[in-house]
Amino acid sequence: MSIIEAKQLTKIFGSEPKKALSLLQQGWTKDKILAETKMTVGVNQASFTIEEGQIFVIMGLSGSGKSTLVRLLNRLIEPSSGQLLFKGQDIMNMSVEQLRQFRRKNVGMVFQKFALFPHRTVLRNVEYGLEVQGMEKSKRKEMAMQALELVGLKGWENSLPDQLSGGMQQRVGLARGLANNPDVLLMDEAFSALDPLIRKDMQDELLELQSKMKKTIVFITHDLDEALRIGDQIALMKDGSIVQIGTPEEILMQPANKYVERFVEDVDLSKVLTAAHVMEKAETITIDKGPRVALQFMRERGVSSLYVVDKSMQLLGLVSAEDASNAIKEGQKLEELIQQDVPEIAPDTVLNELFELMGNSRLPVAVVDSNRRLKGVVIKGAVLAALAGNSLADGGGNHESS
Repeated sequence: MSIIEAKQLTKIFGSEPKKALSLLQQGWTKDKILAETKMTVGVNQASFTIEEGQIFVIMGLSGSGKSTLVRLLNRLIEPSSGQLLFKGQDIMNMSVEQLRQFRRKNVGMVFQKFALFPHRTVLRNVEYGLEVQGMEKSKRKEMAMQALELVGLKGWENSLPDQLSGGMQQRVGLARGLANNPDVLLMDEAFSALDPLIRKDMQDELLELQSKMKKTIVFITHDLDEALRIGDQIALMKDGSIVQIGTPEEILMQPANKYVERFVEDVDLSKVLTAAHVMEKAETITIDKGPRVALQFMRERGVSSLYVVDKSMQLLGLVSAEDASNAIKEGQKLEELIQQDVPEIAPDTVLNELFELMGNSRLPVAVVDSNRRLKGVVIKGAVLAALAGNSLADGGGNHESS
């Protein structure tokens, strides 16, 4: 279900925005409009949909319009034209009081520079937005403490901001944005001022928080690695326009134009692509079948081993052709042959976490869900093909390729 929908959202900075809008519709570029009219196109006819519970990343280089765009979403900057819907309601038509309530209750914001009050304790910083709303003291303290606990700052509530590290200060800003339990959290370059290691920690914490809270987050960044790491959808901007919207994999593997190609050409695919993108169909047999049936399946499918599963596709292990042959001679059942040391990973495991596991295992790596249901198998050839930027390897379940 969509929570935010933007249609042809545009912002012109200058004295005659209607004139510039007309020129945009005639096909004039941002640079030509600036040169001829001295007006700046901040955002050019942006259209997109943000789904509930999604991390929607808006990224681009400095001057691309990303920070302007995020401020249009809560009308901190007034759009020049277009339509902006929140749960179907047009934000553009809200009265001053409706807009004030929308900002207080539905949208939280986290800034790059933390924007903390140095004379207020951590707790009172987090309480600030609730205090402005006129919330009763004990209730706002309770909500602020819940937010601090969420971001791992319980015990620091009576400290002042200058007693905290940069990463901890940003957690205070995040807690303040979460304190009133908003529907949407806007994060404008929230981690950009942090050192690289702290920045990665904050990304991890954001993803962990998101797994618990399922918030809708609009995240602004100029860092492609950050966008690929945390985004469910990415909108890539250039000169005020959105040039492509897609999943991290779509942005990397199906760039819309030469600009996007150049933008992503140096990305380490192993840190972005996951097991789900390279896995192949696993050749299986259910536990109730015998070793003769297993051998017959292997001959028919041209493989030397099969994954053994139960009726619900839960992985039990692996059986090889050699073991099946020996079992027929010795009168054994299939369950007596199962090799149970099959390496397992989750579908969302990134490829650079697989290399050591694949190097140390003589078996292909099984991809299983949270209930250990078998989803597929990862072989080395498919991983190498994906990292080379090729189409995913044609799957045939050839376990010999491992």
